[in-house]
Amino acid sequence: MSTREQHDRMANAIRFLSMDAVEKANSGHPGLPMGCADIATVLFTRFLKFDAKAPHWADRDRFILSAGHGSILLYSLLYLTGYEDMTIDQLKNFRQLGSKTAGHPEYGHAAGIETTTGPLGQGLANSVGFALGERIMNAAFGNDLVDHYTYVLAGDGCLMEGISQEAISLAGHLKLNKLIVFWDNNDISIDGPVSLADSTDQVARFQASGWNAMHVDGHDPEAIAYAIEAARHSDKPTLLACKTTIGFGAPTKAGTNKAHGSPLGAEEIAGARKFFNWELPPFEVPKDVLDAWRAAGKAGAKTRTEWEGRLGKSDKKAEFERRMDGKLPKGFDDMIVDYKKKLSADKPKVATRKSSEMALEAINGFVPETIGGSADLTGSNNTKTSQTKNITPTDYGQRYIHYGIREHGMAAAINGLTLHGGLIAYGGTFLCFSDYARPAMRLASLMGIRSIFVMTHDSIGLGEDGPTHQPVEHLAALRAIPNHNVFRPADAVEAAECWQIALESEKTPSTLALTRQNLPTVRTEHVAQNLSAKGAYELAAAEGGDAAVTIFATGSEVEIALDARKLLQGHGHPTRVVSIPCMELFDQQGDAYRKKTLGAAKINVAIEAGIREGWDHIIGIDGIFIGMKGFGASGSIEQLYPHFGITAEAAAKAAEARLHAK
Repeated sequence: MSTREQHDRMANAIRFLSMDAVEKANSGHPGLPMGCADIATVLFTRFLKFDAKAPHWADRDRFILSAGHGSILLYSLLYLTGYEDMTIDQLKNFRQLGSKTAGHPEYGHAAGIETTTGPLGQGLANSVGFALGERIMNAAFGNDLVDHYTYVLAGDGCLMEGISQEAISLAGHLKLNKLIVFWDNNDISIDGPVSLADSTDQVARFQASGWNAMHVDGHDPEAIAYAIEAARHSDKPTLLACKTTIGFGAPTKAGTNKAHGSPLGAEEIAGARKFFNWELPPFEVPKDVLDAWRAAGKAGAKTRTEWEGRLGKSDKKAEFERRMDGKLPKGFDDMIVDYKKKLSADKPKVATRKSSEMALEAINGFVPETIGGSADLTGSNNTKTSQTKNITPTDYGQRYIHYGIREHGMAAAINGLTLHGGLIAYGGTFLCFSDYARPAMRLASLMGIRSIFVMTHDSIGLGEDGPTHQPVEHLAALRAIPNHNVFRPADAVEAAECWQIALESEKTPSTLALTRQNLPTVRTEHVAQNLSAKGAYELAAAEGGDAAVTIFATGSEVEIALDARKLLQGHGHPTRVVSIPCMELFDQQGDAYRKKTLGAAKINVAIEAGIREGWDHIIGIDGIFIGMKGFGASGSIEQLYPHFGITAEAAAKAAEARLHAK
């Protein structure tokens, strides 16, 4: 068999497994796998460094299917190369409930899926974090342990999404030359020709963003191989604009939008079988072709074994394995306890964004794998510490990333850094601009990864910048994301505790909502236990009898709650205050703790400079909510809180009125 003949038959195995799986599911996207089979075959058989029997090998090349709708391409590759959990039965159960072969690739469902993709552009933006993570880890551990590429397959839609420009401009600026992107340049989108909506010269755009970019015949294996080899020798990231035909081989639907997102149909598949001279029934692959694919899946075993030998001899082995396992250094908890003890003694009155910086100063000095950053708000987000010098195109051995004004790209890159392994990434912006970052934050939650988002200027308390910058609905919106811890600490002690939880939460991303305005220390008595880990706890007990009123509050409003308690206690109404630094963690507590913490007061009051949504399960539908009912306004903090009625006096008055009514 000639080399070209073998290539064609191996590529056709991808094509027919893909179209057969889509047909059986009566759902899916056959066009991309059929059009990109040649690219995938060249990459996986001639360049990609991997071992199918060791899918989590730390120094493997990463392959990211940014065009996640073409998921069956990836699943077919995983089956063909011999990944143990990707069986032919999984392909036959494509898109079925409970299968590993979801409609779009989902991280954690099967080995070989590096990240969750489907929302277009996310995988491309993740890849910037993957590629940067490789460079950072390389600087720390050297070429012997970290030396791999990140490959991406992206479609027209990925490149139309705005996040693509954020991602590629950052990658170009940082000269991430081990990042190689294949663009499935097939001129087709769901609605029809790409020309209906876009006429961008993508190669010129990438070149203008600091990339090496070239046109490639996406159906010529030698041209593809030549382009990959050239890309691997570039000093810039590379775009390979691979000209392909969507649904290649389908007799009437190839090159049209009819091949994009629906089964081809029996007649069309029969025509494709005739075109490719593929006479086997669905889901069958010739033994010699499957053997060739399985050989490709084993080809990296020798390289992996040699790498394991180098790791075994390295004096950095223990540290490398600890970091790749995602475990924190020994003594981390004790360090936090000692730090909290100092805070309770010193009683700093600082904004929680400053409290966060103080906590990070301690954390970054103890945990070497933290990688900080900000979307051009470093001085406002307080995300930089003495240990975190700037990462630059000539120095990846530092720990701080200037993301520029790219909130969405930053959040997606943080996900990529986290997924790469060996690093704990956090990045900052204003809470109001979580709107720009939210799609990537949601995917972090869906994947169950330890991405950390620092969101400062968390309320009308930011003052004069006005309603464009004042978050109102944002806390509720972020809390609505499943598996996402939203922390709103009340003081420096809670800020330290929240950071501790964020770093220890390996399967849940975290958002820290932090103030611009100074806040007093409310935890003045040292407690070694992390009280914030329960999500909510009684901060101040009722005096003079059973509580008539319980005031629940978060963040900057805890101070207001304590002042309201003083007023109510002074009027003879026993009142307790419960701080809720994290609703999500409180919701996970057992019934007994929840019942004890919620209490049995006649009147429940919540104070938060946000909206009521999400509070009724705490205070009940009859509870009193002191917060925002519309957008904010421009003015000083001294003006704004009284203007919107978020005061101790307003809370106490409302509670007293309700008590008298009862």
